Amino acid sequence: MSNIGLIIEEKAADIGNFLVGRLLPFREKRAVGPFVFIDHMGPAALKDYQNLDVPPHPHIGLSTLTYLFEGSIQHKDSLGSDIEIKPGAVNWMTAGKGVAHSERTPEYLRHTDKNLHGFQIWVGLPKNLEQSEPTFHHTEAADIPVWNEGDLQYKLIAGELFGHQSPFPVHSKLFFLEIKSQTAQKISIGKNLFGEVAMYVLEGNVNIEGNTFGGKQLLIAKNATLCEFEIGENATIYLFGGEPFDEERFIFWNFVNSDKEIIEQAKVNWHEQNHEAFPLVVGDEEEFVPLPKAILNGKLSK
Repeated sequence: MSNIGLIIEEKAADIGNFLVGRLLPFREKRAVGPFVFIDHMGPAALKDYQNLDVPPHPHIGLSTLTYLFEGSIQHKDSLGSDIEIKPGAVNWMTAGKGVAHSERTPEYLRHTDKNLHGFQIWVGLPKNLEQSEPTFHHTEAADIPVWNEGDLQYKLIAGELFGHQSPFPVHSKLFFLEIKSQTAQKISIGKNLFGEVAMYVLEGNVNIEGNTFGGKQLLIAKNATLCEFEIGENATIYLFGGEPFDEERFIFWNFVNSDKEIIEQAKVNWHEQNHEAFPLVVGDEEEFVPLPKAILNGKLSK
């Protein structure tokens, strides 16, 4: 019997002047462990007149994780953080009760040709932390745990696995793992995994139970502990997973929470630009993404 429970095809989503490949949420699978949203961003070749410009926008009830393969993003937030995200580094912002941030092409790259490629991810928070104070952690690429086993290289981007732990604090049992191969070989790591697990093939292919899979698909296992596959030569794959929450998480625009009323209040707070609930983004105070009217007037079902 196959251990593949679901195959999610990457689908294009418009985030303004940029198209991304959306992997989660999916109508048949709203989350994998605590991961509630995964966008594959790019690869995109941007001309000297094209830039990423996502003005200040709000979040509640989640942690955002940005991880780039190519390019650069300037992150600014309402906590006062102002940092350039470069390939291999991890940007981890926990919104808690409310935070605002912007994501833009750095000034020094705005008039040059450039590439942009990476993941943007939302991780839900445990119920007792959904209204916590917001925090921000940036980890440079050199500080991410990396180890080799034969012709395989492992990188633990977030969480805890194989006795390794990410240098920034996560808030639930989870893992975000990169595996790179030099040669084709069988990998059996189910005994090290927990909760739910999904696989994304960035480069090359994997063979699972006689079937070959390449890019633009999120493969979700029925049972993480039975995770076994053959990785192709010069392949790069990512495993996302962890323990799911007991309560359902609702996603409405940029807001995630287990309590629909908290989401409704967040909508009002952002629409009214309540700066006690959502302080201004330091150094990017002139613009903001308005709450779409359909979002303001759209009630979450009871």
